[in-house]
Amino acid sequence: MAEINAAVRRHPFSRYGRSDKAFIIISRLFLAIFVIAIIVPMIYIVIASFMDPVTLQNQGITFNFKKWTVTAYQRVLTNKQIWIGFLNAVIYSVAFTLISVAVTMLAAYPMSRKDLKGRGFFNVIFVITMFFGGGLIPTYLVISDLGLLDTIWAVILPGAFSVWNMIIARTYYQGIPKELREAAAVDGANEVQYFFRILLPVCKPLIAVLVLWQFVAMWNSYFDAMIYINTASKQPLQLVLRAILIQNQPQSGMIADIQSTAARAQLGELLKYATIIISSLPLIVMYPFFQKYFDAGIMVGSVKG
Repeated sequence: MAEINAAVRRHPFSRYGRSDKAFIIISRLFLAIFVIAIIVPMIYIVIASFMDPVTLQNQGITFNFKKWTVTAYQRVLTNKQIWIGFLNAVIYSVAFTLISVAVTMLAAYPMSRKDLKGRGFFNVIFVITMFFGGGLIPTYLVISDLGLLDTIWAVILPGAFSVWNMIIARTYYQGIPKELREAAAVDGANEVQYFFRILLPVCKPLIAVLVLWQFVAMWNSYFDAMIYINTASKQPLQLVLRAILIQNQPQSGMIADIQSTAARAQLGELLKYATIIISSLPLIVMYPFFQKYFDAGIMVGSVKG
C-alpha cells in the first residue's frame, strides 16, 4: 500500500491543485471533442465516396461492402481534364510558393532592421493594404492592361506578396540574436552574404511554415483562375473539379425525365465526396514531410510584436 501511495504521489498529475486539475480535465475534454468533430466528418466523406449513391441517399452510411462502388473515382479519374488540371495545380502552387516565400523573406529583412530609414512609413503602407484593396474590377483591368489575362502570372502575381507573412517573418528575424550579425561582420560578410549564407539556414522553421501556408492557399484557390483563365488546358484542378460537379447537378428545367434527373443528382452527390478526397490527398501526403519544421515554427511571431 505504501508503494502504491508513493507511486500516486510521484505521478505528474498529482502535483496540481484542484483548480488546475479541473482546468486540465476540461481542456482535454474540449480537445477530444474538437478532434472527434474533425475526424468523424473525414471518415464519413471517405466512406461516402465509395458507396452506391442510391444506398447513401436512402440508408446512409453502411459497412456492407456489396453496397460500395468506385463509380465516382472512375468517373473522375478517367476524365483527361482532371490530370491536366492536376498538373496545372502543381505548377501554379509550386511557382506561387517559391515566388511568394522569396519575396516575403527578402521584404521582411530590411523591415526588421531598426536602422532602415523610412521604416515607419513603409510599415504604414503595408498595413493599409491589409485592410483596403482596389476591388475585383480595377484588379481585372490592371491584369488586362498588363497583358496577363489567360496566363499563369494572372493567378500567381496578384497575391504573391502577403503582408501578414511579411510581418511574421520580420518578427522572426528580430528574434535572432544581434551577435550573429556582428560575428558575420567581423568575418567580413556583407549584407547579401549574411542573408543567404547565415540568416536563411537559421530560418528553416519559418520557411517551412510559409511554404506550407502558401502551397495550401494556392492549391485550394479557384476564384482567381475562374476570373482570369479562359483556356481549359490552363485551368487548375479545383476549377476542373468544380466544372465536373456543376455538369452533374440537375438543372431547374430538367423535369421531363424524373428518373434520369434523380440519377444525375445522386451521381453529383457521390462525385462531391470523391472530388474532396482527390483534391485533399496531395496535401495529406505533403504535411508529414513538413511536420517537424511546422511544429518548430508554428509559434513564430508570438514573442515580439
